[in-house]
Amino acid sequence: MEIILKYGSAGIPLTVEATPGFVGVFEPSEPDPVTGPLAVIAESLRLPIESKPLAEIAKGKKNAVIVISDSTRPAPNKLMLPPLLDVIHAAGIPRPAVTLLIATGIHRPSTESERMDLVGPEIAASYRIVDHLSKKSDQMVDVGRIAGHVPALVNRLYVEADLKVLTGFIEPHMWGGYSGGRKSILPGISSIDTLQYMHGPEMISHPMTEYGQLEGNLFHEAGLHIMEKAGCDFIVNVTLNRKREITGIFSGHPRMAHLRGCAFLEPHCLRTLDAPLDFVVTTNAGEPLDCNLYQSVKGMTGAATVVKPKGDIVIASRCAQGVGSPEYEQILGMADSPDSFVCRILRKEFFIPDQWCAQEMYQVLREKDIWVYTEGVSPERISQYHLRPVASLEQCIAALLAKHGHDARWAVVPDGPMVILRLAKEA
Repeated sequence: MEIILKYGSAGIPLTVEATPGFVGVFEPSEPDPVTGPLAVIAESLRLPIESKPLAEIAKGKKNAVIVISDSTRPAPNKLMLPPLLDVIHAAGIPRPAVTLLIATGIHRPSTESERMDLVGPEIAASYRIVDHLSKKSDQMVDVGRIAGHVPALVNRLYVEADLKVLTGFIEPHMWGGYSGGRKSILPGISSIDTLQYMHGPEMISHPMTEYGQLEGNLFHEAGLHIMEKAGCDFIVNVTLNRKREITGIFSGHPRMAHLRGCAFLEPHCLRTLDAPLDFVVTTNAGEPLDCNLYQSVKGMTGAATVVKPKGDIVIASRCAQGVGSPEYEQILGMADSPDSFVCRILRKEFFIPDQWCAQEMYQVLREKDIWVYTEGVSPERISQYHLRPVASLEQCIAALLAKHGHDARWAVVPDGPMVILRLAKEA
């Protein structure tokens, strides 16, 4: 059979033989796209989830900050923003008093062309657009504590705004359970000092900080706590299908609207296996998520939970922007072995931004091999980072069938981390 894997913008074909142990192709189901999304978004602002209408909330406010996702996320800002801005202006807040704050987290600032792509030329030319800069301590406000002792430092523009609105989209997330909602603040517009704890070794290694898990998830709970402290008046979150079309719109109360969206998404993306796999072929969900090796850890870890110890993970990720930040390249260069690196992280011998994804990757590599098919990182560097380069996906599958036996249990996940894989409890 031929399967199209999400890879870059165009995808990549994979021809596979359904061997006796082939479990199947795991894909998210596709709810119908919303017809007339602009009108439906506008309606959701009038009839929100467990909230007053946005027009009523905005009335009497002098200024507004709307938080939007950065270029590493396919949030449909061009569809969400126009209805939002119409309501805000009709409520009496003028255009110069509205700021669009890009939730970069610790990512680099946006370029001019990226801003145009994010919001469209008309909005880009008409509104103040600001990147969150996590390392600028003078741009942060202390809004409370996480775990009783960690300062929660959040972007001052947002905290001091009269009207605070979060936008985004909901998808599975490897630490927060699901993206969207509170994640626009933590980590989206929080300080690097706060993220040192949120992305620290204890948080990353906690068993409940995983895909699709909200109850008991420390990452999720910290985000809710800080959202309450920093304030949020309203959210507009959406779900998307594989064509990046909107399938659900969840506007209103910052916590309840987000939970409604997560509950809508879960049956479409959760897949349960009755026994673990010997190996899996997966992706990082294509563009824009497979932009670099740093982001590709999401696909690796998303598949790892259903693969046996001593098993294998094969990931196809375009990595058009290479490895990632200079800090991430530095971190990967420090790893003499997966075991040694994870031990050093847990001993807190150092803290370097982006180390959390390296920790996730090397935790997997302690007991499984990861094979990487990519055009953006050389085979030499892939090998240097204790990964295994792949020249041909079909040849790699043949080699793994030879390793594990012709009856090996294996599967293909074309959409990578957009599917949550779990083992049944009895497995």
